[in-house]
Amino acid sequence: MTTVQVQFRLQRPLDDASLTRLADASSIYGIHKIRHASASDSLLVEYDATRLRLAEVRSALARAGVPVLPQNE
Repeated sequence: MTTVQVQFRLQRPLDDASLTRLADASSIYGIHKIRHASASDSLLVEYDATRLRLAEVRSALARAGVPVLPQNE
């Protein structure tokens, strides 16, 4: 197992429905943790890189209705 942490910038603040969908995304096999930093409007996602690629993590967040950009964009 190779644990990777990546930070994403939120395109807009999360509402209650988005937080619920975000909880669902954290149950995806290979995603270990998702932390929301409301002060900086960012998400820190910890995942198993032997199970998922970064594009798959980003896609899972998009399917959950959480629009994010990689922190460096």
